[in-house]
Amino acid sequence: MSAAPPFDLSDPEWYAHRFVEGQDAFRFIRLPRADHRTVPFLTDAYLGERGPHRDVAASECLALDKGRLHFLFHSAFCGSTLLTSALDRPGVAMGLSEPVLLNDATGFRLRGARGSAVARAADLSLRLLARPYGPGEAVVVKPSNLVNPLAELLLALQDQARAVFLYAPLETFLISVVRKGLPCRLWVRELLEGYLRMGYVDLGFEPGDYFRQSDLQVAAVGWLAQHARFARLAEQLGAARIATLDADRMTQDPAAALAAVGRHYGLALESAAIAEIVAGPAFGQHSKSGAAFTAADRSAEYAAARAAHGEEIDMVLEWARQVSETAGIAMATPNPLVG
Repeated sequence: MSAAPPFDLSDPEWYAHRFVEGQDAFRFIRLPRADHRTVPFLTDAYLGERGPHRDVAASECLALDKGRLHFLFHSAFCGSTLLTSALDRPGVAMGLSEPVLLNDATGFRLRGARGSAVARAADLSLRLLARPYGPGEAVVVKPSNLVNPLAELLLALQDQARAVFLYAPLETFLISVVRKGLPCRLWVRELLEGYLRMGYVDLGFEPGDYFRQSDLQVAAVGWLAQHARFARLAEQLGAARIATLDADRMTQDPAAALAAVGRHYGLALESAAIAEIVAGPAFGQHSKSGAAFTAADRSAEYAAARAAHGEEIDMVLEWARQVSETAGIAMATPNPLVG
């Protein structure tokens, strides 16, 4: 293995991976652009050992500009990894899938850091992530769901950034949860725990109510909380800054969805390029495993899960409808990219 080139703060292939909270520093690892395509998420579990790292004081990163950065927020289980990969096109954009750097900023807040300190860490994180990989390229960052409570802050810090909120309709979301089994049922509870600690949930429940809810009810609460917050944010900031996209519509017509997302971000995606992307691996393989996986395969798996858990899903859908009506949450999102 050849030695890594000398550290250069302006080189995005010296990837800003972690915020080292106790040292007020950022940890960089060597991550060539091509390596991004080999992992679905930019986490330690997928990145593995990347050789020597470099810790750089936060004060040394203050001179970086904001770059040309956009956000892809998402509800989970909605094709966000697929869309991030599809937008990753040299000369157009670089897609960053769930950088842990933003999880660290969220954890900083959860551990009680002052708001100004969290904002500073998030601001520098975004400037580091926004370093362009090629001339004229944008960077599209897909944060993890854990980061969604910081969406308003991130958009304020990057005041020229545009965002898409990609979501699976609630029924599709619940089918994904049951299809993924016990680990996913546990994950939706962990996610809701974080949201509650950050005051992200306002649906009229008492704290003890969540202990009496089933896994799918907890999943629906997390979905409703995200849905309500992003709908409010989309209305406040307007369609020019934040738009919404139904994942089922993206699956049904990926070319139209890609064209709409490209226009919203201001990316130079021509029709020929879109056709090439849709016909390529992004839409023909599983975004996590890399195995062949078509829209028909997805539909078959979802139909089987729906049939096996139909009674539970129907009960929770009706319950969630009543909760949404009581909380004043409209199920239709504002500023849709694809009608």
